[in-house]
Amino acid sequence: MTKVIGVRFRTAGKIYYFDPGKLAVKRNDHVIVETARGIEYGTVVCDPKEVEDDKVIQPLKAVLRVATQKDDEQEAANKLKEKDAYKICLEKIRKHDLQMKLIDAEYTFDNNKVLFYFTADGRIDFRELVKDLASVFKTRIELRQIGVRDETKIVGGIGICGRPLCCHTHLSEFVPVSIKMAKEQNLSLNPTKISGVCGRLMCCLKNEEETYEELNRRLPNVGDFVTTEDGLKGEVHSVNVLRQLVKVIVDVDDEKEIQEYKVDQLRFKRKHNKNHKVDVSDAELKELEKLEKQDSNKSKLDDN
Repeated sequence: MTKVIGVRFRTAGKIYYFDPGKLAVKRNDHVIVETARGIEYGTVVCDPKEVEDDKVIQPLKAVLRVATQKDDEQEAANKLKEKDAYKICLEKIRKHDLQMKLIDAEYTFDNNKVLFYFTADGRIDFRELVKDLASVFKTRIELRQIGVRDETKIVGGIGICGRPLCCHTHLSEFVPVSIKMAKEQNLSLNPTKISGVCGRLMCCLKNEEETYEELNRRLPNVGDFVTTEDGLKGEVHSVNVLRQLVKVIVDVDDEKEIQEYKVDQLRFKRKHNKNHKVDVSDAELKELEKLEKQDSNKSKLDDN
């Protein structure tokens, strides 16, 4: 077993594990650690705990020290410098007339490097821009192209649910999202209703996927024929997944009626896989498939 702590370097960022050694470190403390990018200032999000050796990526780097007041002041100064760096880089991009959108600027804690995050439709030749920026900042410059999901994670915003975006508040890693998840939850397949601020399929489609899959396994399909516990036979009109209720069209006294039953009150044999009937045009389906193919779930923000 190995003793580790979890450290984040940005809001809702990926959690990295470090060896606390003999330091008394607890959650919400700030620490100074060495990463692939150099010396970094991070926040402890997991109290010290023991994990199995095979779950730790070796070599496990040690925490250099708990952040001092001087470290806190330097981090605050870096944040101010990042705002100026952003403005300067924006001016240089306009000067070189590059088709790229600057999203954020970030200094490493030791000021050894300045990272600029941007989005663009294709590949950008920014070699001259890097030279120009290096002459201004007198340090290493890195321009990193990110996707629209990463852009939204940095900028933040409010989702259609009225709450702050998941990726900006608590979602540390992007999970694969597919149209199948929306179908499983019987959601409208209108692209505008199941797409997030970033224009990709909403990450929250994953949240209840396993629950809906389990509940749907117990239900018949719409259009299936079932037998009720009181001996009536009929066709499934609709289902309520969460309540596990089924509305069935049955014949009562030579008249058709819609009656509601609990799924346990029905006997049926599923003849095919669950096929959700959805009202979606060919154009909307093509748009959804395009969003699903374009979706890249690998974040390029955290590269420690």
